[in-house]
Amino acid sequence: MQRCAWARHPLEVEYHDNEWGVPVRDDQKQFEFLMLESAQAGLSWLTILKRRENYRTAFAGFVPEAVAGFEPDVVEALMRDAGIIRNRKKIEAAVANARAFLEVQEHFGSFCNYIWDFVDGEPVQNRWESFDQVPASTPLSATLAKDLKSRGFSFLGPTTVYAHMQAAGLVNDHLVTCFRHPELSKGG
Repeated sequence: MQRCAWARHPLEVEYHDNEWGVPVRDDQKQFEFLMLESAQAGLSWLTILKRRENYRTAFAGFVPEAVAGFEPDVVEALMRDAGIIRNRKKIEAAVANARAFLEVQEHFGSFCNYIWDFVDGEPVQNRWESFDQVPASTPLSATLAKDLKSRGFSFLGPTTVYAHMQAAGLVNDHLVTCFRHPELSKGG
């Protein structure tokens, strides 16, 4: 069975085979992926996968309403939590992003309504033959990142947003040689 070359560690293989690129139409899962992608900025994805359960505990099960209510004392406690990335700006961004996420939900009915509109409701189907062809960002991810920023989100630039689009299945960036590509393609 062939899979995308980046999935080497058992945690990466599990994530690749079961989550990466699967269209996410659940707001709480969208929020989880946004939080994890934001935390990952500048780090390896494996670093975040190894801490994912710690993040789940530290950030109230990725419930946006709970994270939006985090007060400064909770931020200080998170700064002492060795199970997550202890970067104050990333932690504060997670709280601000939760608040912005709730505003998007209120305005659009759901975060999924908002984000899926950027791809007309269907995943973009790419047909990359090598990982060298996969872009780090696209004009679409730049547009989405700019819109998110205008709505109060931070730590979500074009590259991080593209990683989110890949993770949440807004784009199918599995290589054509990967067993997941046809499963996640239209008609596949």
